[in-house]
Amino acid sequence: MADIEKTLPLERSSVQAAHELIKPHIHLTPVLTSATLSTLASTPQTPEALVGTPYEGRTPANPRINFFFKCENYQRIGAFKARGAFHALMQLSDEERARGVVTTSSGGIAILSLIFCLFVCFCDGNHAQALALAARTYGIPAHVVMPAISTPSKIEATKGYGAEVIFSGSTAQEREAIAAEVKKRTGAVFVPPDFHPDIILGQGTTALELEKQVQELVARDAALSVHQNTSGAVSGQGITSRSIDDHDSSSQKRPGHLDAVITPLGGGGLLSGVATALSGTGTLVFGAEPSFEGADDGRRSLASGKHIINVNSLTIADGLRTHMKYIPWTVISNKEKVKGVFAVSEEQILQAMKLVLERMKVFVEPSAVVGLAVCLYDEDFRALVEKGGGEEGWDVGVVLSGGNTTVEAISKMFSVTEKRAERATSKVDPHGERKAEDVPG
Repeated sequence: MADIEKTLPLERSSVQAAHELIKPHIHLTPVLTSATLSTLASTPQTPEALVGTPYEGRTPANPRINFFFKCENYQRIGAFKARGAFHALMQLSDEERARGVVTTSSGGIAILSLIFCLFVCFCDGNHAQALALAARTYGIPAHVVMPAISTPSKIEATKGYGAEVIFSGSTAQEREAIAAEVKKRTGAVFVPPDFHPDIILGQGTTALELEKQVQELVARDAALSVHQNTSGAVSGQGITSRSIDDHDSSSQKRPGHLDAVITPLGGGGLLSGVATALSGTGTLVFGAEPSFEGADDGRRSLASGKHIINVNSLTIADGLRTHMKYIPWTVISNKEKVKGVFAVSEEQILQAMKLVLERMKVFVEPSAVVGLAVCLYDEDFRALVEKGGGEEGWDVGVVLSGGNTTVEAISKMFSVTEKRAERATSKVDPHGERKAEDVPG
C-alpha cells in the first residue's frame, strides 16, 4: 500500500483508475431487480406498523421506489472487500515492501507477509478473507489473527485461502497486545485498511459497475425505471452544489440514471468509496447502519457534527460493529458527497433479510441488507424520497455488501416456536392439524 501522502486523490477518476487495475482479479457481480420489493417499498406502511417507533402518529410516507440491487455477495470471498484488498496490494512499491506496511480494520487482525513486507490488520472476517485471497494471488504468505468469536464460516474460508489463522480475544487490548508482538518480531509499520485511500478507491469501484449495469438494464427494458416519460440526452452535470429539493430537475430524471445509491456503513470504506465514485454524477448517496447498542455512530456523528470513535455493539450486522474511521468521515461528513445516514433496528434488519432470502432467493448476511431496511422502514428516508421524487419516484441502487453467513446462523436468527416451525415447513395446516399429502411439489 502507498503512503497516504502519495495515494491518488479521492475523486472519481482515481476510482476509475483503480477499477482498471483490479478488473482481472474481481468478479463483475450482477445487478438484480425485484418487482415485489419495489412494490413493497412503494406502498405506505400501515399506521399500526409505526406504533412503538419514533414515527408513531405520523402519516406514513408514500414514495415510489424501483430497486437495483448490486449483489456483492457474489463477489470473490463473498463480499465487496476483495476490491479494496486487491487494489491495496497492487500499490506496493519496492521501497514499501522493504520497510513493510500494516493495515487495520474492524474485529480481528490479519497479517500478510511478503519478503520484508508485512501486513497486519484489525479486521472483520470478510476483510481477513479478502486479504488472504489477495495475498495468495501474489504468493504472499498470510497469517490471520481473528477473534475467537468470529463466525466459523469466515474462519474456515480464511484458512481455505491458505492463511494461517491465529485466534485472539475480542477486546482492543488483546488485539493490540498481539499486534505489538508482531510489530516487535517483524518491524512492521501499521496502516489501517478500511480508511486507507487505496482501500476506499478499491471499494468505490462497486459504484462504477452498478452505474453502468443499470444503464444497460434499462436500455433493454425501460419498464425497470420509474422514469418512463422523460426524454433528453444525459447532461453529465452533477447536483453537488444543490439541495435534494432540486433533484427533480429534468437533467437528472432520465431512464437509466440512478437517483440514489445506499450502502451499509461500518468503518466507512464502502460508503466513502461509493460517494467518491458518484461525486458529480447527480446520483445522491446515502449510508445505512444498525441502531442497536449505538452502532449508528455515523448517523450520530453527522447529527452532532463531531466524529464519534467509540462503538461497542453486538448488532446482528456483525460486519458493521465498528466505528467510522477518520478519512471516510472526511468524505461522509461532506454534504455534497453523502446526503445522509439512516439507522434501522435489529428487527427491521431481519425483516429485510427475510425478504431478500425468500422473495429474491439471494443468500445475504445481515450487514448486507441495512440499506434495504432503511428504504422499507425508515420514515424519514421514505419521506425524503416522496418529496424528492414526487409522483414519478426514484430509481435506487442498493449495495448488498456480502453473503458470509451460515445456515446455522440464519436458523438461530429466525428461530421460532415448534408450532410455527411445523407450519413453515408445511407439516401442519393453518389450524395446526398435521396432514400427510401425496401432492407434487
